[in-house]
Amino acid sequence: MSAPAPSPLAIVDAEPLPRQDEVLTDAALAFVAELHRNFTARRDELLTRRQDRRAEIARTSTLDFRPETAEIRAADWKVAPAPAALNDRRVEITGPTDRKMTINALNSGAKVWLADFEDASAPTWENVVLGQLNLIDAYERRIDFTDAKSGKSYALKDADQLATVVMRPRGWHLEERHLQFDGRPVPGALVDFGLYFFHNAQRLIDLGKGPYFYLPKTESYLEARLWNDIFVFAQDYVGIPQGTVRATVLIETITAAYEMEEILFELKDHAAGLNAGRWDYLFSIVKNFRDGGAKFVLPDRNAVTMTAPFMRAYTELLVRTCHKRGAHAIGGMAAFIPSRRDAEVNKVAFEKVKADKDREAGDGFDGSWVAHPDLVAIAMASFDAVLGDKPNQKDRLREDVSVAPGDLIAIDSLDARPTYAGLVSAVQVGIRYIEAWLRGLGAVAIFNLMEDAATAEISRSQIWQWINAGVVFEHDGKAVKATAELARRVAAEELAAIRAEIGEEAFAAGKWQQAHDLLLKVSLDADYADFLTLPAYDQLVG
Repeated sequence: MSAPAPSPLAIVDAEPLPRQDEVLTDAALAFVAELHRNFTARRDELLTRRQDRRAEIARTSTLDFRPETAEIRAADWKVAPAPAALNDRRVEITGPTDRKMTINALNSGAKVWLADFEDASAPTWENVVLGQLNLIDAYERRIDFTDAKSGKSYALKDADQLATVVMRPRGWHLEERHLQFDGRPVPGALVDFGLYFFHNAQRLIDLGKGPYFYLPKTESYLEARLWNDIFVFAQDYVGIPQGTVRATVLIETITAAYEMEEILFELKDHAAGLNAGRWDYLFSIVKNFRDGGAKFVLPDRNAVTMTAPFMRAYTELLVRTCHKRGAHAIGGMAAFIPSRRDAEVNKVAFEKVKADKDREAGDGFDGSWVAHPDLVAIAMASFDAVLGDKPNQKDRLREDVSVAPGDLIAIDSLDARPTYAGLVSAVQVGIRYIEAWLRGLGAVAIFNLMEDAATAEISRSQIWQWINAGVVFEHDGKAVKATAELARRVAAEELAAIRAEIGEEAFAAGKWQQAHDLLLKVSLDADYADFLTLPAYDQLVG
């Protein structure tokens, strides 16, 4: 390949970080600049297209499989065979790329680690750059360290015992304000992908693996096409064979659920599978059908289990689609965080996790997610019982599954209603998560669950939806209507409870009032914000 044209000057607008020059090399920044120059305009067009699609849904209150791609759905084709390192994915652990998590995730016994620059990572410049450095150090086996606070030492196991890394960049909607070319910020997705791919593609090939990615928040097959073109360009740029990159797409938007086959088709030579992302999926339903009337009002988030009819339709269609096309189907998250103090809480939670993973394995999924190392063995047992020595069950075609367009949005088929306790929970989780995110933490343990940005999105979306739909709760034997005033009162009570719980000094040192105000803003504004992380990013320090 001929040498690229000279790249525009990179402007890095941030305080220098230790060892950042190992990540922000001239060559790596030149590559990111080429990605920006070649693909950002198409990304902008696709974001506009999202708005057009949303306007159409607001007008029609329905969705359907796309008529213009019927030939793709009817044709006989398959994605490329999985590389050896991604053939067995029966348990995947998720988490941010801080140094401790990097070692613990790689050592966890899971087959795959989703190394997360997206919902489990608040995008401070430190997290963005040092997260990349931690992955480079891990591949070079120089990541061992001793925690200064605890005195505990962390070191990698032997190479054959480490999880395979599948890296998740940020979604298309986010910019990276600290890095600019041609006078504008680079999309966060291109920064995350570009730096990781440039530094590690050959390193990973040398380790017998490859540059593997999870693609978040995809809303259409055209967005998958953009990623595929980026992969083709990137592989040519660094001189590695086409098809070395593999991508697993999160089907975590309601629009993408109607385009699963098309998404796999667009990524055909680079596709590794699809994943069922539960919380963002529910958030997407609320976002897209928020003015669709009572039949689209979701109950409390914990009442929307994966056995709800419309969620069953979504997950079973995903398994059938993946296996029909030779791709892996990866199940949802077990977010429970074990308690060191309450064995009874653990017992009940472990039973729920086991039941969830037993169901997924029984439905034909090839693997599933956990958020904590203690859950790896539970999920592994569920999949071992079904798979045995087989690496996956892609031979289970699930031809018994038949999903009509309306099945995916039959929200009113669920026999559950919003509750006052659900409103309180949404406020509690929303404030506590946003406060941590504003301090640079993206994965946060709240009430024995590992929460990330997707949970905050569904929390604030449900508050917005319930108020705008005029939901009536039963509380203390009375009918109470969901209003902005009620949400403000519940939020004020929660803020006071947090202050009493943690003490005045810790409260003052945190970002609690800021989090409270931001939650109310995105929950109560008449104009629904597309993503909580957009206004939150404006307030993120670092």
